[in-house]
Order: sequence, then structure tokens, then C-alpha cells
Amino acid sequence: MYAEERRQAIADIARRDGRVEVAWLADELAVTPETVRRDLTDLERRGLLRRVHGGAIPTDRFAGELALGDKADVMATEKRRIAKAATAFVPGAGTVLLDAGTTTGELATVFPDGELTVITNALPIATSLAGRQLGVYLVGGRVRGRTLAAVDAWALATLADLRVDVAFVATNGLSAQRGLSTHDPAEAAVKQAMIDAADQVVLLADHTKVGTEQLVRYASLEQVDVFVCDTGLPDEQAEELAAAGPRVVRA
Repeated sequence: MYAEERRQAIADIARRDGRVEVAWLADELAVTPETVRRDLTDLERRGLLRRVHGGAIPTDRFAGELALGDKADVMATEKRRIAKAATAFVPGAGTVLLDAGTTTGELATVFPDGELTVITNALPIATSLAGRQLGVYLVGGRVRGRTLAAVDAWALATLADLRVDVAFVATNGLSAQRGLSTHDPAEAAVKQAMIDAADQVVLLADHTKVGTEQLVRYASLEQVDVFVCDTGLPDEQAEELAAAGPRVVRA
């Protein structure tokens, strides 16, 4: 395979999978890690990829925040596996916060009935849980059209008065160095308030979020108790994240 063919293959894999890892590419393409790094540098120079720790991510992932409907179609199978695994951390009784997001939305679809009070700032999640054998509360506030999440002063005032057993939190970016990040300052503030309100924090995110950094940082990994991801997360990254604080579960 010529260098240009190899680089095109790397770009195609990155678009398909959401990210590429140096070690995996070296094995898959039968070249040295140094060759892969040079290829990634060339693709970054062309504006096709952005280098991150251990690999690269397509630049279109940094073009802006996707709308909720578009997000739901990305890594859908992995999100369902993550959600199913996350049910192990739902208490048999007590209070739970569900953050807005497509992966937390998947959790709502498999959420077990029980003596539970569920509080969420996400309109789709509240609708999904309404009518179930649960107490469901919707946090008020300004509703962001892109995510259908309630944010700003009303939401923050409500969350400031809460103490819950578990918060299930979503994220747009996650790295061992910078922690959790998202696109919008208002959503970041709500996520931070949810983490502050919880005795246990369970983060739900697919492996393509790992190694990316978005505009606003809202928590460190030390504040996360459990990170539930999919099996696409490489061992090296899982170990790095676990060393920063949370227990890492791959589903």
C-alpha cells in the first residue's frame, strides 16, 4: 500500500469509527507507530484529522454541537450497551438524577421500576419515564432547542437544593488531563450542579468521546465514581482514566 492510499484508509476509518488509535493502526496496516504518527500529522496538516492523545479524531467532530436527533444515530449500538450496563448502578430505592443526553436517554428506556424518584432536566427523558412506576420530576429553566435540556438560573436554583443518591451524567468530551467538557456554558453549569448534588456520580459516554476536549470544562475525573463506556475503549486509555479517579466499566 502506498503512503497516500494508507492515509486515505486512515481518514476513512476515522470517519467511520469516530477516532483512530496509533497502536491499532500500526497493527492493522502493518507499519510502525512512527509511520502512523507521520500519517496523522500529514492528515492533520490537511485539515482532515485532529491529533489527540494516542491517536486522532475527524475534524468534523469539532465543527459544532450536533442536534439531539443527529446524536442519537451516532454509536447507537454502543450507547444501548452502555445503558444496559449502567442499570447495575441504579439503586433499588432512593433518588436519581438523569442528565440530558442521548446515552442517558438510552438509560431511560431500560430504567428499572422501583421505589425511585428520578429528577431530570431533559424533556425527552421525562417524557420517556412518565407513566412508569417511578416518581418523575422535571427541572425547569430555559430549554435549549439543540438538546432539549433545561438550563440557566431556574435549573441551577433547583439543583442547588438537592441531594441525590446517584447522578448519571453525559459528556461531549473526556480526557484524563482535562476531565469532562461540553460545548455550551449553560449546560456545563447544570452538569456541574448535578455532580455537586450527588453522593455517587456515574458517567456514561461512548469511546469516541475519550481524548476529545470541548469548549467548557465542568468536572475533573476525580469527581466521577464510575465511568461506563463501550468495549471500543482501548486498554491503555481505560487504565489512564482509571488512574485519574473513576472505576472504568466497559460494556
